[in-house]
Amino acid sequence: MEVTCLLLLALIPFHCRGQGVYAPAQAQIVHAGQACVVKEDNISERVYTIREGDTLMLQCLVTGHPRPQVRWTKTAGSASDKFQETSVFNETLRIERIARTQGGRYYCKAENGVGVPAIKSIRVDVQYLDEPVLTVHQTVSDVRGNFYQEKTVFLRCTVNSNPPARFIWKRGSDTLSHSQDNGVDIYEPLYTQGETKVLKLKNLRPQDYASYTCQVSVRNVCGIPDKAITFRLTNTTAPPALKLSVNETLVVNPGENVTVQCLLTGGDPLPQLQWSHGPGPLPLGALAQGGTLSIPSVQARDSGYYNCTATNNVGNPAKKTVNLLVRSMKNATFQITPDVIKESENIQLGQDLKLSCHVDAVPQEKVTYQWFKNGKPARMSKRLLVTRNDPELPAVTSSLELIDLHFSDYGTYLCIASFPGAPVPDLSVEVNISSETVPPTISVPKGRAVVTVREGSPAELQCEVRGKPRPPVLWSRVDKEAALLPSGLPLEETPDGKLRLERVSRDMSGTYRCQTARYNGFNVRPREAQVQLNVQFPPEVEPSSQDVRQALGRPVLLRCSLLRGSPQRIASAVWRFKGQLLPPPPVVPASEAPDHAELHLDAVTRDSSGSYECSVSNDVGSAACLFQVSAKAYSPEFYFDTPNPTRSHKLSKNYSYVLQWTQREPDAVDPVLNYRLSVRQLNQHNAVVKAIPVRRVEKGQLLEYILTDLRMPHSYEVRLTPYTTFGAGDMASRIIHYTEPINSPNLSDNTCHFEDEKICGYTQDQTDNFDWTRQNALTQNPKRSPNTGPPTDISGTPEGYYMFIETSRPRELGDRARLVSPLYNASAKFYCVSFFYHMYGKHIGSLNLLVRSRNKGALDTHAWSLSGNKGNVWQQAHVPINPSGPFQIIFEGVRGSGYLGDIAIDDVTLKKGECPRKQMDPNKVVVMPGSGAPCQSSPQLWGPMAIFLLALQR
Repeated sequence: MEVTCLLLLALIPFHCRGQGVYAPAQAQIVHAGQACVVKEDNISERVYTIREGDTLMLQCLVTGHPRPQVRWTKTAGSASDKFQETSVFNETLRIERIARTQGGRYYCKAENGVGVPAIKSIRVDVQYLDEPVLTVHQTVSDVRGNFYQEKTVFLRCTVNSNPPARFIWKRGSDTLSHSQDNGVDIYEPLYTQGETKVLKLKNLRPQDYASYTCQVSVRNVCGIPDKAITFRLTNTTAPPALKLSVNETLVVNPGENVTVQCLLTGGDPLPQLQWSHGPGPLPLGALAQGGTLSIPSVQARDSGYYNCTATNNVGNPAKKTVNLLVRSMKNATFQITPDVIKESENIQLGQDLKLSCHVDAVPQEKVTYQWFKNGKPARMSKRLLVTRNDPELPAVTSSLELIDLHFSDYGTYLCIASFPGAPVPDLSVEVNISSETVPPTISVPKGRAVVTVREGSPAELQCEVRGKPRPPVLWSRVDKEAALLPSGLPLEETPDGKLRLERVSRDMSGTYRCQTARYNGFNVRPREAQVQLNVQFPPEVEPSSQDVRQALGRPVLLRCSLLRGSPQRIASAVWRFKGQLLPPPPVVPASEAPDHAELHLDAVTRDSSGSYECSVSNDVGSAACLFQVSAKAYSPEFYFDTPNPTRSHKLSKNYSYVLQWTQREPDAVDPVLNYRLSVRQLNQHNAVVKAIPVRRVEKGQLLEYILTDLRMPHSYEVRLTPYTTFGAGDMASRIIHYTEPINSPNLSDNTCHFEDEKICGYTQDQTDNFDWTRQNALTQNPKRSPNTGPPTDISGTPEGYYMFIETSRPRELGDRARLVSPLYNASAKFYCVSFFYHMYGKHIGSLNLLVRSRNKGALDTHAWSLSGNKGNVWQQAHVPINPSGPFQIIFEGVRGSGYLGDIAIDDVTLKKGECPRKQMDPNKVVVMPGSGAPCQSSPQLWGPMAIFLLALQR
């Protein structure tokens, strides 16, 4: 296994930044993925246009120290400013298969605790085009009395789209317009916001009977193709018409099989039929075939409205509705109403009395009631009246009124409700009227006015009802903020006056009301009482966990505070250190019980450092505050805003990295004496460890190391641990990646080795036939075509990347792939483009270098070209260019006559000034293994040493 070491080359003073390196967060939103366009609209806001179904990818680039945390939020697509519940805590926001409802304004919020948060936004505009819908409407009007009739047809085309669609009407293959045909009129109805276009055929003519096409287009925005719909208009075109095989109200018995037919009586084209049910879907087991609806063994729950709808896009849909009523009865109740005129609440001889009987039934009006007294039918008389539909009572209620109550009227009255001739069981209620029949009273049993239980336990609230008969008890919440009972209902009936609650929670605490019902008893003012429910729960404390740092020898105060609990008091507090009990604190009288517990440490030492736990109890349960007390240093804070931290060395295929950081809260503990640095190449186990001594570190000082001889394009894990007199502090780690520079050319080296996935800002041209591919010897296809293409990059190492074109299928002769550089601002008269190329294979086409000038538009000029097989070697070219303004360079690979024509490039350098007059010595070309020629001494491979440079100063 390869072992990597680090050598300390030099200790270089760095610049003291004081507090200046701590900077507030700044943010910028950039896009990636499949955006159609990013533009600035007329109010200078960024608009990101994307096609529905594509992948949205937004990246929030942040700067600031410490490293800012990023949060993505979104407002709705409408004018609402409320954030959605979902937030993404990541610098990159990715949404697969974006939907139109996900359009709107996206906010990137970056904050690091320094200054105010940075908030940037971008509006995402999701583009789409649905299938159009075409409907036809006809009108017939009299003209000149009754001599003839004029027929007008309106073809209405509607589509949902973004942006608004453009409509094109065609008759057959001919496009229609106002100017070409006086018999047509094309217009947009009011208030349709560009979603509808109407074709009006005035005074219908024989030639108007034809096929009409509505074509909708969003002008190929985001590559969305046009869509169209066609309708054939004939002299028989007509809207749908329906009739039902049953009456609109159908009453059936439970258990019967129901079949309803919806019959078409007109419509051309042939209408489509559909059944629906309201409310809810069709019953389970129901079968709708065409216009026939079948419901086997119908039940009461199947009652409702069934709708048959016929559509053929001509006129309005035809609709017929059947109200299906399944006979049923439930909930038989009675009421005793004393003399209303005399405002009495008791039954008294000589006063009037009314007995009422009601059932909930379907259909309600078909219910019949019979009254019996002492087992015999009640006989009507001047003092005994039976009425129906009393306006003071629910609909279809039967009442028996006793005028001037006599002693002989005492007895047992029976009310029977039934459906004559239907197989529905009768329901009955019995009422006893006597001197003992008295209105109810309600009270709370002694000792039950306040119920105290622990959270999670069952609870029973009880109210006692006296009277004859005893009505049900209705329970409700008194608290306005919690109007619903635990069952989710505002009112709950209990026949025995007991409200049973399972697994009570703290939010169930409060006042409950019990009251008598006005049914199955006296119809008088309800009697009520109240019960208080107290739910006890364990304490909640803060802090739940706290990291306490202090220098050696300094005192520390630990405090555990009670936030809430029931009861709201501390019954006991127990302190432990590393699991061992500490001596109890002084006892505090119950009347002076504080809302916190404290522990004083006279001095932080190595022996007193560790985990402290304070367990607080309120006799119901306990909660703990955890404190981690130590004198160890906080973790370093890596500095992520170092400009161009990567330096590449093209000859050795190595790179160096500028690593910078600050020390978090250095004054909170003893001074940092040194750092322990560990560097490990990813996917390897061995790491290099080095102790780095430092002078006193102040808050805000920027510390800097330069790691050298890191191997391209590998990434490394860096771990940094501060050490004080106490010992090791908190470790910080980060991954460093090789990134190639993306900047304008200057006099310094600006070589692109393609080792970074960003390929130095180069992009694939959108107008070519295929793309360049980035690969190395480890990622190339093992089944690739032999005898073409390079086995490795210019360095000869399997990890090194290069760019190449794959000319196998489906590529064809003359297909072009273009790789476009970033835009450079011309600051010199002459530039030199140097690069290595590999053109090996009997079907090699051409490699061209073009310069795209951006002075006035985009103009591409050829600067260099080479064709044919050049052997299995990397060779270098130097191409002079003299751009007159901002420019880009383009590498164009052209496919030859066959698949053995792969072309590759590597190590592209752009420098100011003229190219070297003497071209590369042919003896120094890099010959690839297997080509039959010895290799030139290759660039230095990654050895057992990785060198880095330490630089630091106060």
